[in-house]
This record gives sequence, structure tokens and C-alpha cells, in this order.
Amino acid sequence: MPPADRQPPPADHQLPPADHQPPPPFERAALRRLVRQVPDFPTAGVLFADITPLLADAGAYRHVIEQLIRPYRGRVDQVAAIEARGFILGAPAALALGAGFVPLRKAGKLPSATVTADYLLEYGSATLEMHADALGSGHRVLVVDDVIATGGTAQAAVDLIRSTGAEVVAVAALLEIPGLGGIRLLQQHVGVHLVLD
Repeated sequence: MPPADRQPPPADHQLPPADHQPPPPFERAALRRLVRQVPDFPTAGVLFADITPLLADAGAYRHVIEQLIRPYRGRVDQVAAIEARGFILGAPAALALGAGFVPLRKAGKLPSATVTADYLLEYGSATLEMHADALGSGHRVLVVDDVIATGGTAQAAVDLIRSTGAEVVAVAALLEIPGLGGIRLLQQHVGVHLVLD
């Protein structure tokens, strides 16, 4: 018989909530070291912030989610996250907040009627879509993405959500790519919270 600490969990075992144990303390500098800077990706001249090393560290990942949602407990009922890396932060944020999750996707990825917003990227342009019936008047929404660069994608998300009559409480992200002015652009229209400001 395996030792008690090696017994399999009972069939009805549930994972502890995100706040079951306090996350280990992480200095901002330690979290920043877990974000790899990749030059010239996806195109020449773009400095890409690769968050996969941070995601691979369970304690750091949990800490980031807790810091991302901390100001919004009890203030939102929906989390809208931007494809694709925003989903990695947005889905656990929604669960931790007890909120619904709304995916904001690239054009042509959603199966039902959509509302759309076009926007500029630092290396091109794109369209963001959301199901037309996902949000409406009375919803209080936190927009989540991983990184704010020029702010175009997040601003498109804000505009898209507001077009439904829903309230955008804030935009929350892990960090900003410096020198592109994204936070300055967004702060003219909505509150912004960065974990690594």
C-alpha cells in the first residue's frame, strides 16, 4: 500500500482554489527574468515578449494571475480575453474571479453571428471578433491580454465590448512593450492595470 502522502485523491477530489495557499513571494525583477525577449519576431524590428518561461513556473504563473485580478474582485462579472495568449491569462482569471469568460478572436474563428472591430498592430492590421450575444447592457467586463504593445488590439477590444452596451471596467495585462505608447493610448479611454508596470 502506498504511503498516505502518495494515495490517489478520491474520485470527487477538487483542486484547491487559487487562494488556498498564499502564493510564494515574487519580486518583479524575478518575474521579469521569466519573460524572454526575442528580437525580430514575428517580423523584423519587433521585440517579442515570450511569456512561456513564466507560464512554465507554476508558482510564478499563479502569482501573476492573483496580481492580475486583485483590483477587480467583486467588480466584474465577465472576463473578455484577447486571442491567443490573452486566453492563457484570461481563463484562469475568470475562474478565480467567479466570472464568465468571453473569447475575443481573430476574424473567422467564431461559429455564430459576430460583432467586429478592425485595428492596427505594430506589424500590420487585423480584425477582432466576438459573438454578438456574448455581452450586453449590465455586464461589467475586465479585458485581459498578455502584453500591451501599441494598444491597438486592447483598444479594439474596449470599443467592441462597449458597442454591446457593456461596461469595460479596465484592461489588465502582464506587461507593456516599452516605447510603443500603448498604455498612454489606452489610458485616455479606460483604466489599465499591469502586473509588471
